[in-house]
Amino acid sequence: MTYFLWSLPTLTLLAAIVSGRVNPTIAATLGLACAVPVALLTGPSAWFDAQYLYVALLRGLWIGAVIAPYIVGGLLFWQVAARSSSTSSSQSPLAIPTSNSSHDGISKRRLVFFACFLVGPFAESATGFGVGMLGTVMLIRHLGFAPRHLMVFALLSQTVIPWGAMSSGTILAAAYARIPAVQLGLYSVLPVTLLMLVWLSLFWQTARKAGMAASRMECLREAGWIGACMVCLAATTAALGPETALLAAYGPLIVLRYVLDNKPTRSQALAAATKVLPYVVLIACLALTRLVPELRSTLDSLWRVTPFTDLPSWAPLFHAGSWLIVGSIVTAWVRGQPSVLGTEIKSAWATGKHAVLAVFLFAMMAEVLTASGISGAFAVAIFAVLGEKTILLTPPLSGAFGVLTNSGNPGNSLFLPSQVALAVQAGLSVPAVAALQQVSGMSLGLFSPVRMSIAATLSSGRGQERQVYTQLVPFAVMALMVLMVLALGVVLYR
Repeated sequence: MTYFLWSLPTLTLLAAIVSGRVNPTIAATLGLACAVPVALLTGPSAWFDAQYLYVALLRGLWIGAVIAPYIVGGLLFWQVAARSSSTSSSQSPLAIPTSNSSHDGISKRRLVFFACFLVGPFAESATGFGVGMLGTVMLIRHLGFAPRHLMVFALLSQTVIPWGAMSSGTILAAAYARIPAVQLGLYSVLPVTLLMLVWLSLFWQTARKAGMAASRMECLREAGWIGACMVCLAATTAALGPETALLAAYGPLIVLRYVLDNKPTRSQALAAATKVLPYVVLIACLALTRLVPELRSTLDSLWRVTPFTDLPSWAPLFHAGSWLIVGSIVTAWVRGQPSVLGTEIKSAWATGKHAVLAVFLFAMMAEVLTASGISGAFAVAIFAVLGEKTILLTPPLSGAFGVLTNSGNPGNSLFLPSQVALAVQAGLSVPAVAALQQVSGMSLGLFSPVRMSIAATLSSGRGQERQVYTQLVPFAVMALMVLMVLALGVVLYR
């Protein structure tokens, strides 16, 4: 009975999500509202009382406050940059011109690969919220694909999602796991790289069905590009941290790929450079703040706030979210459009408010369950029954939450504290367990009905979701098997 009571917050959250009648904010509110009395009345920690509850809630609020600027700042900067050459914020700043006179054969396929695996992930890293799908579709929708094929190509922009929204999900997961965000990002590279083989297979199948069959050499070339992306991503994650890693890694690769594929004229190159200039400047500035030791030390120490020694600090001059917000203001002024800031701030908040509020609520719920001892007690009980094999449940459980919630954050808030306790008890690698949890929830979220709905809307494919899911199911199974093998590896090789 006690374990059932401890499960009520999770069951309440899950029931609210599955019902489809409430948004993520309300679902998280219900979960937190259930967690508070359960923790106070039934939590195993005898010392957990109203005072400790207050501290746990404050800790959750602090985690949310550190993450929120990534979300709002990324959305705001994207929208302001999109207005650089247009009064409409719906235009993608990465919809750069191409010089191919024909979209037949190999040039068409290369443009689609460029959109799916370079531009889409870059846009998703800058903003999150499926904007990568928008960037991908805007680049290739004029090529005449059937909606079901365009939907798959749109979804492929979500394949490097642990670095999405300035890696806010990874930073949040690192806070739950009490490990450095850089360490979690680096440990996440391997599972993401292995999953890229699954996503690349999906791309090859869809390209063939869409009439873009290619030689084995072209497929090897595409695999080589994916490998280069992953190597660069690992390097920038280690050097810069996960927030700006994908932007810094993919930015130069996008330029290189664009030049190699299109061989643009001077005017075309200038037009493309003008569109992406705000991002070039921002990435360069962020890279400098992280690569120059003296500058990094100064910015990271000025006005630094650390209310909890085991949680991320707030350094406003070093935080990437702050740079995104300031970059938005500077870009608007340089473009002579300061008047759009008010409109774009409202738009960014309207788009991101549920994600921001959910981050606060999920973090508070996780801290309450951890402080009350419920997460640790669950880990001990499960370990007593299943032992180390408990880790094998991580991919299906986390993946299921990722599909249901379109995010890895709910699964992380519910499972990571328990899994960290389990890893410590079993002598397993905490970063490896945390990365498995993080990547399972984030990556399998690609199959979420929410993302499918966005892809269908962008691709004019309403009513074709069932066909697309039929194609995706084998690849979902393959992805789950990859993660299960990784889970087994975590158990066997410590």
